[in-house]
Amino acid sequence: MGDDGLRGFMGDLKKEGEIDKRDAQKNKDKENQAKRAQNLQDQGLRGYLQKLEETGEMVRVSKPVDPATNLSAIEWKTYDQHGKATIFDNIEGHPGWQACSQIFTDRTKWAMGVNLTEDEFLEGMLRKVAKPIEPVMQEADTAPCKEVIKIGDEASLYDIPVVTISEDDGGPFIPAGMAIMKDPDTGIRNMSIHRQQVFDERTTGFLILPRQARRIHDKYVARNEPMPVAVAIGAHPAVWFGSAYTTTFGVDELAVAGGVLGDPIRLVKCETIDMEVPADAEVIIEGELIPGELRHEGPFGEVPGTYAEADECEVFHVKAITHRRDPIYYALHCGAPITCTQATTGIGIELATWDHLSKVEGGMDILDVRCHAAAGLMMIIIKLRPKISGQAKTALLAALSGPYLHPKIAIAVDEDIDANDLRQVMWSMTTRVNAADDVVLIPNTRTFALDKVSPVPDGGHQFERMGTKWLVDATMPAASRPDQRERFARAMPKNFDSVDLEDFLPEDMFK
Repeated sequence: MGDDGLRGFMGDLKKEGEIDKRDAQKNKDKENQAKRAQNLQDQGLRGYLQKLEETGEMVRVSKPVDPATNLSAIEWKTYDQHGKATIFDNIEGHPGWQACSQIFTDRTKWAMGVNLTEDEFLEGMLRKVAKPIEPVMQEADTAPCKEVIKIGDEASLYDIPVVTISEDDGGPFIPAGMAIMKDPDTGIRNMSIHRQQVFDERTTGFLILPRQARRIHDKYVARNEPMPVAVAIGAHPAVWFGSAYTTTFGVDELAVAGGVLGDPIRLVKCETIDMEVPADAEVIIEGELIPGELRHEGPFGEVPGTYAEADECEVFHVKAITHRRDPIYYALHCGAPITCTQATTGIGIELATWDHLSKVEGGMDILDVRCHAAAGLMMIIIKLRPKISGQAKTALLAALSGPYLHPKIAIAVDEDIDANDLRQVMWSMTTRVNAADDVVLIPNTRTFALDKVSPVPDGGHQFERMGTKWLVDATMPAASRPDQRERFARAMPKNFDSVDLEDFLPEDMFK
């Protein structure tokens, strides 16, 4: 072998050695990233589901279920009759997939998801929301949502166990998609929930209400440019809350989610569009909306428990689907109460109303706020300690003119009434309300778009409904009138506060 051949041979060996070193370093970097990932705070859905199951808040269904025919009824009846969330292990036609539902349907579950007690929930959430934390980027090769990547023709919505929810729905709907888009002028992200009727393998409806997402979409239409959208399904409760919470236009809801979590949300870049998504999400659907393209969708069982009629909406075109290797689909139920839909939106209404009332009359003695899911979000209960006469009505007027249009009935109750117990609320209304003095009707006011009993003005749209709001002061005379309060005291059992049933009843009743 000549000198040139020897040098060439040695050079090849050196190159191979360098390649081996580079490969070894890459593997080491991946291992280090995996180790760091193990030490990071859980930002996925799975830790929360495990907590629900361990505390008896969720039941596991192992028998075969069909998302087209019976999954919806099973999860709805399980919560309605037993108060439990559900997780399904055996979904017909979708091997390897699981589905969960009714996981955010009451404050007990919500408090568990964001590490608060029920008693401190509203004030604690307001503190968290007030301190947003900007998200951070993560390497894509360590992101759980990138374990399976399907682009173009490989991506099919039919692979996902999308559920047909209510009997008269126009088809299967994805109601739990957290849609992430960017303002084309500022680049600031917006995250919100949009129902999506699945039309075929790669197109869905995309309902946009006249809110922040509509403002962003209108900017793309004015530019005659497609609007890129990434839809995340299944994430930590803090991320789900951020997607449902209405904040100031221009505020990144993923930063709000970070504040609720107490940790920056980790994001990764999408495969086909310029968008960042939660790295720990179960499923990501990438796509775009074409300006001017509309299609009929619906009907759909909506939050009041009635149907939204079929109407035209934008069309979402799928470009890619990525997901975890063993994905869990969040089969959000929307329709007859009580479901996650009412409970999630209700939390936002409660927080916004509490914050709003804290500024009325320099701050009232508010004890609790409940936007009852059973009433389709249209009834709100204010529990307070009125200091002077008339203060309860002031609180009710403020509640009905707060940041959300949903409530049309506001009821004030005293500190001795559990605002979450409709039996006690009804008792308070029958024993402490003189309708002539304590019930006030406010006609010709804007109401919730899905409140069908409120009429739409001639030639108007459902978002222009006008109806009557009413307030009910079911409180005793104010604290400044102690002589008049005594006659309204509840006749409770002797030593009611000190008797603990666990001291007397069988242990298995408290498991």
